[in-house]
Amino acid sequence: MTVESFLGRRIADYDPPVRGDRITGERYYAQRWADAEWQHVWTRTWHIGGMAADLEEAGDFLTHAIGRESIVMLCQEDGSVKAFYNACKHRGYRLAWTEVGGAPLLTCGYHGWKYAPDGTLAHVQDPDDFPGGSPCGKVKLEEIPCTVWGGFVWFSMDRDVAPLSAWLGAAGVQLEQWQMGAMTRVMALKSDVPCNWKIIRDNFNESYHLPTLHPQIAGSIDDALDGTIFEMNPEGHNCMVMRGLKPSGRYPTADILEMPLAQALEYWELDPKDFEGRASQARDAILAQKRKLGAAKGYAHYAGMGDSEIIDYHHYTLFPNITLTMWPDGFQLLRSEPHPTDPERCIFDHWFMAHEIPDSDVVFGPMGPTPFEQVERETIIFGTKTLGDVADQDMSVAIGQQQGLHSRGYTGGMLAGQEKRVQMFHERLNDLCGIHD
Repeated sequence: MTVESFLGRRIADYDPPVRGDRITGERYYAQRWADAEWQHVWTRTWHIGGMAADLEEAGDFLTHAIGRESIVMLCQEDGSVKAFYNACKHRGYRLAWTEVGGAPLLTCGYHGWKYAPDGTLAHVQDPDDFPGGSPCGKVKLEEIPCTVWGGFVWFSMDRDVAPLSAWLGAAGVQLEQWQMGAMTRVMALKSDVPCNWKIIRDNFNESYHLPTLHPQIAGSIDDALDGTIFEMNPEGHNCMVMRGLKPSGRYPTADILEMPLAQALEYWELDPKDFEGRASQARDAILAQKRKLGAAKGYAHYAGMGDSEIIDYHHYTLFPNITLTMWPDGFQLLRSEPHPTDPERCIFDHWFMAHEIPDSDVVFGPMGPTPFEQVERETIIFGTKTLGDVADQDMSVAIGQQQGLHSRGYTGGMLAGQEKRVQMFHERLNDLCGIHD
């Protein structure tokens, strides 16, 4: 790192030491690792269950499947949300089968048992045929911790889990600036990907792959190492900040003006011709214009954000499996979760949430111009439809890496200093799972 402080935070406080544990190939395919992760990680942390905007009235619900579990989150009469295991107390039949739905009572399709939004059993067939009398009002679904933050409904399968705010720590405070709860989900793709979930985590925990896999970003995002900030939080989360609206400093073309940057200059009422041969100076000029014209153009949210937040890309990775790439006017969620039965597969989500752009019915996201309308999650077969250009490039190496990690020639990896977040991720995983190879 070339600076001692950034965004008012001391870099030394966000650069803890690592031990250098060997990152073995076995952890990416062995069942013993999958079992340990389920017991010590997945059932102990916070998860995003869906969008809070989908819960409008009492009885509206979301479901989320993780591993072999399914969680149902129900809107209450007072607008709050409660989460329960999605299993009928009678014979275990799954209660809710759609990701988004709603009814005054949650009804089991097997024997017709009905539950109120607060999980209380409200109706059974033949109530007097039970040895202890009617179970109605006495039986409740198994409730688990649940809260709403950042426009998402979160749940945890650990009844003793720390509050979400404590789990998020400093990252949560920083993320508040983007006003995530005011955004709309305009893209939501889900796919079963043929690699272990940690392969995707490793990818999002480093920027070393950007010049190789994502050369198209070089014209408007500075991925040069000396200008990139890496932070690691005590809670296990981390952040990478790359300078936006500035060509990459890696190449001799750092002052060559390309189309995305020229378009941004025009939008913010600057003449691209003034920056020909000095494109690296466009960033500061656009920042000044955003401060000057932001409110008039309808970007009221800029007023509560720092300079870096309205011009740069802040890439948060929340332990163990959620990445939030924050743009000035929206953010991506990139999540990998364990496959229910196969350690060599995972469930990958790619969502995009955005602020509405004034005088426009579209926003610009990972798929290019995207209609500004709330969408439900779409499941696609891996390889048959794009997950977004950058995500496709990331996933393109997944299969080859999954195969290579089985090789006797892979003996634990050799990481560059900028891949320290990968090392820290695996060391935290080692400690939680109690496995140190």
